[in-house]
Amino acid sequence: MSEPLATIPGPTLEEFERARGVVSRVAEITPMETSRSLSEIVRSPVHLKCENLQRTGSYKIRGAYNRLSKLTDEQKAAGVVAASAGNHAQGVAFAARELGIQATIYMPVGVALPKLQATRAYGANVVLHGHAVSESLAAASDFAAATGAVFIHPFDHHDVIAGQGTLGLEMLDQVPDLETVVVPIGGGGLISGVGSAVKQYAARAGRDIRVIGVQAANAAPYPISLEHGVATTIDILPTIADGIAVNRPGDLNFEIIREVVDEVVTVDDDETAKALLVLLERAKLVVEPAGGVAVAALLSRQLTGLGRTVAILSGGNIDPLVMERVISHGLAASERYLKMRIPLPDRPGELARTSALVASANANVVEVLHTRHGNGLQISQVELELHIETRGPEHAELVLRTLRDAGYEPRVDF
Repeated sequence: MSEPLATIPGPTLEEFERARGVVSRVAEITPMETSRSLSEIVRSPVHLKCENLQRTGSYKIRGAYNRLSKLTDEQKAAGVVAASAGNHAQGVAFAARELGIQATIYMPVGVALPKLQATRAYGANVVLHGHAVSESLAAASDFAAATGAVFIHPFDHHDVIAGQGTLGLEMLDQVPDLETVVVPIGGGGLISGVGSAVKQYAARAGRDIRVIGVQAANAAPYPISLEHGVATTIDILPTIADGIAVNRPGDLNFEIIREVVDEVVTVDDDETAKALLVLLERAKLVVEPAGGVAVAALLSRQLTGLGRTVAILSGGNIDPLVMERVISHGLAASERYLKMRIPLPDRPGELARTSALVASANANVVEVLHTRHGNGLQISQVELELHIETRGPEHAELVLRTLRDAGYEPRVDF
């Protein structure tokens, strides 16, 4: 960093510490797990901070409760309003219930059913509006202007950032000698809080802690904004990490991040899906896509020289239907699920012969489609589509080689 730590905007270390006392009324001290497999990949000790196991399923409760607790009696009487597709909605609804405040939450029409049900279960009045969070945000702003309700921004507010930064102090209690923290970034509330808190804490102790942010490749305004030196709006593309799909950094968040974050990297959906699969299989942890991007960055081998590292699993609110798709995608990305098309002569016995060859390679067929209508087929041919479980890239290549050696020409679908 080119500037001394005293110039960091936003909450001071003392404010983070005070916020910790407030947040502790509702937030759990979430587990800090070790990961042997990730440690072997990055050649440094890796710990997983499990905010996916936090109340409401994410870290968002920290910032929401701290923000709402600072409202005046008059503001509390007017109620609060927020807009979110999930985690922020649940955090605000829960905090409002605990503090006796009426909450109205605007959510997109297509919001995942479990998130909708959870938000309503916490007592909020949920209004479904628009097909994107941006439309819900606009409606929430209009509601605040019309009713006097206090708009609770998901990330761009001093008190929200102070609440999120309590996670950084908690991590330092659990791993006092941590050297690097890897944090998901959407609008920047989590990393601006955690990054500022750990940097200020480390500076007071006469050392430094490296802070690395991770964005989804299809929704990554921070690399461009940091390059330009100003918060920049981008067009975002679809991503499975919808919880961090934000098209512009928060203003205060950006000012903090440019001072305390050492590096920002991006991961694509394949890398994120593989990370969720690794967390499910190796750590027995259910994590939503946005919550798993820190692990995706470690698996991608982009990060080096980390030292003792904490990767934050920021949330676990994943729709079971989405989880099913993500697991399938992760298996395919890891080449443990192979989909192939094979042109065959249209004569008896070819299907049985092909199946026998796959079995001889110790692979398991899970789905078969046999058709005469594939593109490019000759009139005397049929096409066999096979979906096969394998043990990884080497086993997948063995299956393909077995078929090719027998005279077939399998084409892999990605």
